[in-house]
Amino acid sequence: MIKLNRSVLKDKIHACWIGKNIGGTIGGPYEGRREILDVKGFSTQGGALPNDDLDLQLVWLLAMEEHGPYHLNAQVLGEYWISYIVPPWNEYGIGKCNMAAGLLPPLSGEYRNNWKHSNGAWIRSEIWACLAPACPDVAIKYALYDASVDHGMAEGTYAEFFTAAIESAAFVVSDVRKLIEIGLSKIPSDCRVARSVKIVLDSYDKGLDWKATRNLLREDSADLGWFQAPANVGFVVLGLLYGEGDFKKSMLYAVNCGDDTDCTGATVGALLGIMKGMEGIPEDWKSHIGDNIVTISLNKSCARFPSTCTELTERTFSMAPIVLQANRANVLIHDGDTEASGEDIERMLRSATAQKLYSCPPNSYSVDFIYASARVEFDGEPVIEPSGSIDVTIRFFNKTFDPVHLKIRLFLPEGWSAGGWRRDVFLHHQMPDGIAWSVTITASDRVEATNRIIVEAAAPGRPTVGLIPVTILG
Repeated sequence: MIKLNRSVLKDKIHACWIGKNIGGTIGGPYEGRREILDVKGFSTQGGALPNDDLDLQLVWLLAMEEHGPYHLNAQVLGEYWISYIVPPWNEYGIGKCNMAAGLLPPLSGEYRNNWKHSNGAWIRSEIWACLAPACPDVAIKYALYDASVDHGMAEGTYAEFFTAAIESAAFVVSDVRKLIEIGLSKIPSDCRVARSVKIVLDSYDKGLDWKATRNLLREDSADLGWFQAPANVGFVVLGLLYGEGDFKKSMLYAVNCGDDTDCTGATVGALLGIMKGMEGIPEDWKSHIGDNIVTISLNKSCARFPSTCTELTERTFSMAPIVLQANRANVLIHDGDTEASGEDIERMLRSATAQKLYSCPPNSYSVDFIYASARVEFDGEPVIEPSGSIDVTIRFFNKTFDPVHLKIRLFLPEGWSAGGWRRDVFLHHQMPDGIAWSVTITASDRVEATNRIIVEAAAPGRPTVGLIPVTILG
C-alpha cells in the first residue's frame, strides 16, 4: 500500500496550484507566438494573470464537491460547463453548442469538432491528479469524463490522460523518465501525443540541443497546425528533460518553444510543484505571484469558487480521501512517512484500465441506471434528413451479480417509426462486452433541429427504469 504523509500531501497540492499560476503568468503574454522565444521571467507586474487553465478546474472541484466521486461523470461535467463556463472559443464553444443541441459527451466533443486535437483538456488535468494522488488510473478515469466534453475521443483526450497520469504519479515518483514512462503507458502507443513525446526522448538521448528538438516537434505537427496537443505536450516534456529538475530552467525551456505558452509553462510549474513541494519553488517567483486566483472565464453569480491557492488547496485536500476511498485506491493518507515501494510504482505502468477507457467509440455516450448501463453508439454523425433513416446501436451492460431481463419500449417524435428492434434483452452476469441492441429509426417528412427519442429499459422486479436519450440532429 502507498502511504502519503498528510502535511506533505497538502504542501504538494499547494505547490501545484502556485506553480500553475506562475507558469500561466510567465507564459501568458506570449501565447500564440510561433517563433522560438527568449523569455527570462515575468514580464508583468506582481500578481497572477487570469488563466482559463485554472478556471475550469475550479468548476470541476465544485462538481466533485456537490456530486461526489460516485456520481461524477461526463454528463455532470457537461452540465456544469453550460452553467459556469463562459468562453465560446474553439473546442470550448463547439462542445457547448453540441451540448446545447442535446448531444452528450463524448459525442459533444466529437461531432464536427476540428479542435478536438487541441490543448483545452490536458491543461486542466491537475485537479484529477490532486484528488487522486499516486493513483494514475483513478486520475485518468476522471480525466476522460473531463476531456470528452469538448474533445471526444481524440488527441486532446489522450493528452489529458498523459498529463493527469504523470501528475498523479509525481506525488511519489521523482524520476522524470519514470513519470514519462507511466504517462505513455496510459495512451495508445500509436497516437500523435505519444509520437511527440518519443521525439523528445529520442532527441534528448541523442544529445540534440533544445532548439533542434523543438523544431523537430514543430515539423512533425505541421499538418495539425498550432495550438494542438501533440506538439505542446512535447514542449512540456522538453522542458522537463532539458531543465533537468531546475524549476526555472524547465519552465523557461517550455515557454520558449512558443505556441500555447501559458499552458506549457503552467503545466510544467504544476508538475514540478507536485514533485518538489513549496520548498522547490523559487522564493522570488513565489513572492512575485502571490496566493490569489484571478479568473477570466467563469460565471460566478451563483457559486463560491476558491479565490486563493490556499483555499483551493484546502478544498482539494478535503476531497482527496473521499475520492481515494470511493475508488478503492490502494493509498492511505496518514501522519506517518510517505512510502511507495518499487512494486507500487511498477503497478502504475499497467495499462488495462487505460486501454478500456480510451477504447470507447468516439460517436457514443453512456447512460447509467444503477443495476445496468447503456452505451449509445452511432456509426457516423447523429444526423437525419426528412424521411431518412439512421441506425443506432445501444450496448447494455449488467452491473449486478444476477441475470437482468430488460423490457424495451421506444418513444418517438410524432410520425417517426422504428424497425428491426427487439423488445427483450437478457443480460447475464459475466458479459464484459455487454449485449448489443440495434434499431433503425426513420424520420417523418418533418425533422426538427433537435429530435429526441427515449429508449425505456425496465427490469421486472426493479423499481428504477432506465431512460436512455437518443438525440438526432436535423
